[in-house]
Amino acid sequence: MNTQAPFTSPTPGTPGTADTRIAPNTPANATAPHNGHDTAAADSPSIRALFFGFLGLGMTAFGGALPLARRMIVDKHRWISGAEFTDLLGLCQFLPGGNIINLSVALGMRFHGWRGALASILGLIAAPSAVVIALGTIYQHFQNDPHVKHLFAGLAAAAAGLLIQMAWKVAWPLRKSVVLGGVAVACFIAIAVLRVPLVLTMLVMTPISIYATWRVSQ
Repeated sequence: MNTQAPFTSPTPGTPGTADTRIAPNTPANATAPHNGHDTAAADSPSIRALFFGFLGLGMTAFGGALPLARRMIVDKHRWISGAEFTDLLGLCQFLPGGNIINLSVALGMRFHGWRGALASILGLIAAPSAVVIALGTIYQHFQNDPHVKHLFAGLAAAAAGLLIQMAWKVAWPLRKSVVLGGVAVACFIAIAVLRVPLVLTMLVMTPISIYATWRVSQ
């Protein structure tokens, strides 16, 4: 007669046994909390989501769009991770044209090809184009007003603060790599201190950065 021993649940903490119990009310696909510097990518956005996401960005990005773009793409919608955003932004900075324009096209192309690129760039420029045309007409009549000049001076200061915040968030992940951090510092010194032209700096430092990254990964 074949008898089986009664089933006993493994005791947590007992050597040689594994506690496979799942805590109640814990979802199976729970993820680690967001640490504020790098975010795991979520589901791919639809074409509609790309259009309205960049439409909202275009309506709220006063002076500096890149910090708000990172917040919208990485922190809010989680379309890509923080590291992917940094890589994509680096590519966009190397290409001719505005960084935010290149970024919207590249992100749209990544998810939905030319349709996604078209939706992203149309959403980005629709509202600002209408506002700029209207304000440009008004500005022609009031450009010599001291209050208007003070207003634009304040906007310039706010834009500078946004760019500094953006630079900090982009540079923060590089602290983990001495090589990439060194390349970033070298680029800053070349452009800001030595006044080397941007194109020449990118042509020299980009191959060095790619080679250094490849060597580290080996």
